[in-house]
Amino acid sequence: MQNSARSNTIATGLAMFSMFFGAGNVVFPLAIGQYAQDKNVFAIIGLLITAVGVPFLGLISMTLFDGDYRRFFGRIGKVPGFLAAFVIMGLIGPFGALPRCIALSYSTVSSFIPGVSLSLFSILSCLVIFVFAVKRNRIVDILGYVLTPLLLISLVVIIVMGLIFSPEAIEAPHNSFIVFLEGLRQGYQTMDLPGALFFSSVILVCLKKDLAPEERTNYTRIVTLTLKASCIGATLLALTYIGFSYVAAFNSHHLSGVTSDALIGQIATMVLGDHAGILASVVVALACLTTAIALASVFAEFVYEDISQFKIGYGVSLAITLVIAYFVSTLSFTVIASWLMPILEILYPALIALSLVNIAYMLWNFKPVKIPVLIVFAASIFGYFYGK
Repeated sequence: MQNSARSNTIATGLAMFSMFFGAGNVVFPLAIGQYAQDKNVFAIIGLLITAVGVPFLGLISMTLFDGDYRRFFGRIGKVPGFLAAFVIMGLIGPFGALPRCIALSYSTVSSFIPGVSLSLFSILSCLVIFVFAVKRNRIVDILGYVLTPLLLISLVVIIVMGLIFSPEAIEAPHNSFIVFLEGLRQGYQTMDLPGALFFSSVILVCLKKDLAPEERTNYTRIVTLTLKASCIGATLLALTYIGFSYVAAFNSHHLSGVTSDALIGQIATMVLGDHAGILASVVVALACLTTAIALASVFAEFVYEDISQFKIGYGVSLAITLVIAYFVSTLSFTVIASWLMPILEILYPALIALSLVNIAYMLWNFKPVKIPVLIVFAASIFGYFYGK
């Protein structure tokens, strides 16, 4: 039983990586390196805070609530909590992160398969996502044991070859503090904190499945396993971000004018040669597929349980989710990312505040929640509109 639990923890850590590593996680570390150049160390520190540290803080916070996002968000009030959950679900689901995964995959594949329209590609992608996501009980197993190793191998090849054969980074015109702030800001675009809050239920199910019945309600045991699995997922994410950002920083003089969604294909071609476009396409497709499966499943579950109150079946809810995602994905990656940025800059600090006060509540019975979160939310709105 102990070996089974250990093996399951490792698989869950790998699944965490694959669920979190989607379109934003491919693009924005590369964009940060392209921007930061020789000051990349400052950018990557900022990125690691908001794209690794903060999401796993949220995951631990939700674990303390046993993955129950209703209780988690309900602490700010029944109606505000539901609205907050609905908005965040929409952003990580069919109105934001999910179609962004499809759009990025198309941006890369279209370079090597001319003639394929975004509309056709989106339809095919949604069908593939449906097939994987409809089998909810197999999601984590598929991600952890099959897709993640393939994704890791592809990423390692690009990063290692890129670091070995790239020239030194050129001097950046930006000062170090500005570069650090840009790293923080771009970390929001990965959208991993909102994802963590809702992936937690899938992760906890996986962690508990090989435990004895009495251990499944053992609070300390579950938190310990979550921490161990989180260390695996967080380490893999951090190493990938560092590698991607430095490869882009070293090659930044060749990337002038390259749009963010085209960076991975351009870099792979420069580092590995003309035929590496196929590898880049596989990397993006795998990264986007693994995250899109989880995102589609989580949002469909939300529609099934919270919105329809079990009146619409899970399969129908999933189909509705993917129909919406299809239409949004046809807007293109750049358009989706541009309208998500202001929303994330305002919402992220409030979500961080809610995660912190909820951890304090569960561990030390710290009860204030509405006022701290409201203050941070108001400060975010003021800072976005008047602080620039």
